Amino acid sequence: MTGSGRVGPGAGGGDQGGAGRAWDGPEGDAEGYAGLRIERARELARRHGWASVRVLEPDAMITMEYREGRLNLAVRDGVVERSWEG
Repeated sequence: MTGSGRVGPGAGGGDQGGAGRAWDGPEGDAEGYAGLRIERARELARRHGWASVRVLEPDAMITMEYREGRLNLAVRDGVVERSWEG
């Protein structure tokens, strides 16, 4: 793995993110997944150390408890629109 040498959420770098653009990785925050296809976002999240990944379709009912190490992905038509930790 290239990048900062960190391990865990946000420790990424250099991967291809799809849609013909270079993937810079979330670099310490959970918001770097928007625009990725859901399969690629899941793959990168696991590689970058997220303990769990929760996929949320439009109008999904969700609980609001915060869970450290969980990445939330709001998706529409198979593409991540928003991502956040908790």
